[in-house]
Amino acid sequence: MAVVVAFQTTGCVDMGIQCWLTNSIQAFTGALLRTAGLVALASLPAGAAQLCSPADIHGPYGLQLDGVTTIAGSEIPIAVVGRLTLDSDGTVSGVTSVNFNGLFLGNPTTGKFDIQTDCTLTLSLQDTSGAFQHFAGTSEPGGGRVEMRQTDPKTHERGWLVRSPDHCDAAAFHGQFDFSLSGHSTPLVSEGVKGAGSAKAVVQADGSGSLVVQRGDAKTGGTYTVDADCFVQLEFGLSDGDNSALVKLRGVLVNDGKELLAVETDPEQVAAARFSQ
Repeated sequence: MAVVVAFQTTGCVDMGIQCWLTNSIQAFTGALLRTAGLVALASLPAGAAQLCSPADIHGPYGLQLDGVTTIAGSEIPIAVVGRLTLDSDGTVSGVTSVNFNGLFLGNPTTGKFDIQTDCTLTLSLQDTSGAFQHFAGTSEPGGGRVEMRQTDPKTHERGWLVRSPDHCDAAAFHGQFDFSLSGHSTPLVSEGVKGAGSAKAVVQADGSGSLVVQRGDAKTGGTYTVDADCFVQLEFGLSDGDNSALVKLRGVLVNDGKELLAVETDPEQVAAARFSQ
């Protein structure tokens, strides 16, 4: 590394020996300090680790997970949506809803979390049955979004924990959204998967409870309601021109209303959905 040093005196104008020594020592010391700083900066790797503070994680968050579990031996699809409040003392409270193999259940949830300075987060949640589930993830600096995975044996769910508004109403969900849905059929299905296993569309929410869904050339309508705690219930048609299905979702608004994380509530389908602006 080439270091260019600009020597600068600090007020000594007498050109005697003492003055010359003072100027030289000050210039040399400054050069060493600047060189050390440059070397330190140069030694940092590209994309150095990000830093987080415990204060970054606070308030309400929307949770979405999906995947499969092999606890019972065979693969069983699962999708989870919830709204959790993370307090400064490391405790968690909220509600989670689970579509497990086509059975949709909701439970109050409590737990604990911990965030490290390297932005790694651990989370343990307990439902009313007393059972614990354990999760780990990595937070963005500032704590707005955490990429999550379940760490219990034989579980393979992944998803997101994203900061949610403190309060919502119908107007909190409005504008145009890109919609995507992907899911799994379940053993409860008697006549095949209802609707598409995956789908994409453009959804327009009017801010007062009505939806327009555009998928290719096909346009359908729907409705939604928004609770004060930012949970959203949606029901709309999804058509590709040849086939159509009625989709029912439960979701939670996050990212200042710019995203909605949801799961399908139809007992014949386990699916996760996302609306994003």
